Amino acid sequence: MLFNSYIFLFGFLPITLVGFYLIGGRGHHRVAMSWLVAASLFFYGWWNPAYLGLIFASMLFNYAMGLVLGGNAKHKPRGLLWFGIAANLGLIGYFKYANFFVDNLNWSLGSSYHLETIILPLAISFFTFQQIAYLIDAHRGETREYNFLHYCLFVTFFPQLIAGPIVHHKEMLPQFAKDIIYKLNTRHLAVGITIFIFGLFKKVVIADGVAVYATPVFEAAENGVALTVFEAWGGVLAYTLQLYFDFSGYSDMAIGLARMFGIILPLNFYSPYKARNIIDFWSRWHITLSRFLRDYLYIPLGGNRKGRARRYTNLMVTMLIGGLWHGAGWTFVMWGALHGFYLIVNHFWHSLRRMFGHDLEKTSMAGRGAARMLTLIAVMIGWAFFRAESFEGALNVVLAMGGANGISLPTGMAGLAGTFKPWLAEHGVYFNGLVPHDFSEWKGAAPALLIALSIALYFPNTLDIMAKYRPTVSSHAQGPKRPDLAILEFQISLRWAIFTVLLFYLSVGRMSQVSEFLYFQF
Repeated sequence: MLFNSYIFLFGFLPITLVGFYLIGGRGHHRVAMSWLVAASLFFYGWWNPAYLGLIFASMLFNYAMGLVLGGNAKHKPRGLLWFGIAANLGLIGYFKYANFFVDNLNWSLGSSYHLETIILPLAISFFTFQQIAYLIDAHRGETREYNFLHYCLFVTFFPQLIAGPIVHHKEMLPQFAKDIIYKLNTRHLAVGITIFIFGLFKKVVIADGVAVYATPVFEAAENGVALTVFEAWGGVLAYTLQLYFDFSGYSDMAIGLARMFGIILPLNFYSPYKARNIIDFWSRWHITLSRFLRDYLYIPLGGNRKGRARRYTNLMVTMLIGGLWHGAGWTFVMWGALHGFYLIVNHFWHSLRRMFGHDLEKTSMAGRGAARMLTLIAVMIGWAFFRAESFEGALNVVLAMGGANGISLPTGMAGLAGTFKPWLAEHGVYFNGLVPHDFSEWKGAAPALLIALSIALYFPNTLDIMAKYRPTVSSHAQGPKRPDLAILEFQISLRWAIFTVLLFYLSVGRMSQVSEFLYFQF
């Protein structure tokens, strides 16, 4: 079931909310929690009921493991922890990587092993990583759970089940233990509905609106079409903005839905295209995944404690695994490798500047602007591999971005070239128009992309707008930074109610063609 569907908006959500508060308001907190678990499992099973058994078996296994690992014994069995982690990784490995492994084995050995296509269960990467974190925390003595119903809610809570955030047990269960959340709080409801509608608008109006400009370019690249520089950069920019508003929209909707139930989720997305460097980018993009990889992979590998070379190796290994987490394909491996390389260069540059006594915090406005532009360009090159269906298709796009197929200029400029036209042609400059290929979907692309890019780069994000109401557990949000933008700070008022209703109306009007969130495929 999708957040951006009629059945969810006008059926599942109101029924679940009313049932939760009707039951919980009468003091039946355990029953209300059971209702929410049942609703979350129904939500998950809507896509494919056959996988309900899988998620339930996963919960039962990890709950039992957690009981043993979280016991009071001084010497806890480390081997059992490794067994639990291996079992969880084995589950992901089979469903997500078995076909990829067999295909590459056949390619490398010239063999013909056959494995039927395995359908990837929805959200398996998210709920598995979440439970791995629980096992490790239980082994460390940082958390424990003796109530299976509580554990089920921790794993299945539907606002964050499908695409995150990846939450810690200690962030969620103490909130569900509070009696106050079982009584309807109109302030929580108003804030939650507002954040949800902001996210819905981002998804169905902005993200889905710019997606039409990305799809034909990447399809053309897969078919071997020689794209021009403008076409390649335009298609990648469209996908860059589609992915931004798609994931930002989902994150807002998850936060808003949880808030309707009185639950505050951790921060997961915070204007990453405003980042000044790649380190900053990864503190803003998919924050809970970055936290998981840092705490349970990078630091255990040694982090930055064993010298510079080991630190850079750990960074690369972490990002390669982060790339593979997103998908079983060499394009994702390359995306992870690129970001590993970016991070190594970024850390080395910071070390070099510190060596010469530079203050990394003091930069000019022009310097900050250039840093943001360079970071965005590096991220866009990575997104070309992330989006492409094949490695060849990704290379076609990236090479075109670099001018490998020449530069095509508007036909009207041909007269200005004069006698230099043949010389320019010899050096790859043509006058065939900025978009010589038939991308009929590109009508109106320039203003749409410009508006979306301006929102991503310069406008306060949802969490800044809602900062007064503590939208997340741990938030950078401080409200709009400029006094002239103070009008954008949310208040529970008639003005904001009218604006929110208008956004909802515009969003529902665009929901005739329901599309999945991009992170559902991971």
